[in-house]
Amino acid sequence: MRRTHIPASDASLARGTAVAGGATAPGGRGITRRGFVSLAGALALGAAASSTLALAGCSGSGSSSGQGLKAIKSRGYLNCGVKTDVMGYGYQDTATGKFTGMEIDICYAIAAKVFGVSSATARRRDLVKFTGVTAKTRGPLVDSGQVDLVCATYTITPERKQSWNFSDPYYTDSIGMLVLKSSGIKSVADLDGKIVGVGEGADTKAQVQAMLKSQGHGDFKVSYPQYLDYPTLAAALASGNIDVFAIDRSIIRTYVNDSNELLEPKLVFGKQQYGVCTAKSSTELTRLVNGVVGTLVSSGDIARWAKKYKLL
Repeated sequence: MRRTHIPASDASLARGTAVAGGATAPGGRGITRRGFVSLAGALALGAAASSTLALAGCSGSGSSSGQGLKAIKSRGYLNCGVKTDVMGYGYQDTATGKFTGMEIDICYAIAAKVFGVSSATARRRDLVKFTGVTAKTRGPLVDSGQVDLVCATYTITPERKQSWNFSDPYYTDSIGMLVLKSSGIKSVADLDGKIVGVGEGADTKAQVQAMLKSQGHGDFKVSYPQYLDYPTLAAALASGNIDVFAIDRSIIRTYVNDSNELLEPKLVFGKQQYGVCTAKSSTELTRLVNGVVGTLVSSGDIARWAKKYKLL
């Protein structure tokens, strides 16, 4: 940020070589009390205007932070925050580096709209650059401008909408609970005194607590340690460090294996509506994203992708 400076005209006033509101006598040979007040006001206005311009140059709008449509087009690609470990949504093959999933397809559809091309062309021309995110890093990456948007099983909540913009929902999910088959846990009635692992930054704890209360188990003593990512949660379950791995059902399917199972599969609770997240300053991008999401839902593309990727 540039330091606040006094414009040339104000500098002249300070030297007493210009006349403003009776501030100086001809030739700058003296100043009256009334003139001094006028001079002080002029200097203050000049400094304030200069400071405002300097601040605008530093903070800027969505465009200067890399999130405006003009900046994205100039850059030549869209920066998208996605999951890298959730099959069917956002998954990166460690061998090839390739990203696949419904949310990856959504990102290409958004990029296609931004650059005025087809989704296939956007994919072929690499018009999307992906950044892996976790439940904890999603919001901060949008705030910092490191990504233009986040499409990463991001549940829309009133609290989150206070900090970021969200598109209309593109998919609705619910909470699932994974337990070891050998644990003896067969229903939610067995959760008293148990350890339920949840993801950092997720609202799963509140959803499980609300479910237990609705089932008449509001007095259960349950602990909820938070883990950085889903693979770590899955490892904690496998090692016995937690009794339950709780997260969105469509995410949890990635971690189902021969040694674990979904607790009460028919129990549906904790509705999770996913939306594409953008910065509050990115109004143009937000409108465009919402339009694309609406089209994908109404055209049946989302339903087709959900079937293609076998989402629960």
